[in-house]
Amino acid sequence: MSARGTNGRRLAGFLLLAVLAALFAGWSSLALWYQVEQARLVVVVAWLALVTVLVAISWSRRRLGIALLLAAALGFLGWWWNLEPRLDRDWAPEVSRLVTGEAGGNRVTLNDVRDFEWQSETAFTPRWTSQTYDLAALMSADVILSYWGIDAIAHTLVSFGFADGRHVVFSVEIRRETDEVFSSVAGFFRAYELALIASEERDILYLRTNVRKEDVYLYPLDLPPQALQALFLSYVEAGNTLAGAPRFYNTLTANCTTVVFDLARLIEPGIPLDWRILLSGYLPGYLVDQGILMWDVSEPEARRRAAISARAQAASPSATYSSVIRNGG
Repeated sequence: MSARGTNGRRLAGFLLLAVLAALFAGWSSLALWYQVEQARLVVVVAWLALVTVLVAISWSRRRLGIALLLAAALGFLGWWWNLEPRLDRDWAPEVSRLVTGEAGGNRVTLNDVRDFEWQSETAFTPRWTSQTYDLAALMSADVILSYWGIDAIAHTLVSFGFADGRHVVFSVEIRRETDEVFSSVAGFFRAYELALIASEERDILYLRTNVRKEDVYLYPLDLPPQALQALFLSYVEAGNTLAGAPRFYNTLTANCTTVVFDLARLIEPGIPLDWRILLSGYLPGYLVDQGILMWDVSEPEARRRAAISARAQAASPSATYSSVIRNGG
């Protein structure tokens, strides 16, 4: 083979290596940025400099450079996969407790049900209670979507209603620390633990409709009693599991919608996977297509009926919140 051909192959191999190293350096730099708390800029710059030097070495000493790059990558991945979620951080007050439950016959007691009174996003009166529910009196389940400005993404909650008029909402959220602000990008890099919160509607939904002024929609599901009870108990089991074995939140694979889907599949394994489960803002179309809403209507009509923010914001302070969002008063 001619020298030109040899040099061409060498250059092509080097460029391929450089591209792969750049992709890995980009991903790993973001991982470091969201994991390192002290001198993160210095750490990231030093890491990028190291990768750059190793790529440069591979130009003149290919085998040595590749061996060193592989060693650096394996060392980084070893550190990454050994990161563990924790239960003992300085949590923000609204996610400081995870729901747990105890079931006996038809009676289920939930511990640490959130019932905050919100004056603003930063001013509130905290309150946690224990509540006992009768599964035989479980009457309804509603999927609730809350939008804050991005059509493709919504926060997903599930509310269960009982014959005595009580409702309890389960919400999968990031377990934010007191000094943290949510970032969807950080959610890809093990920056947050996963939280399962049980709450009164006058807390967790009021916060979204009346305090944050988000666009909130409530979709009643058409489920038989056995499925309602199974879904409720799956949340209780998930809460108990998470309280003992923490998990990382992931923006794509372990978020408020994918966890709901996983729980639903425990009841009905044949539920199909769909891109609208990942882009939760479009979940109403999926619910309509699957025929599991109480309403046999088109998607636009379902959205119109489901909108609750205007009713909640127009209601008097003395009104019962759950009644207002469903019946207007």
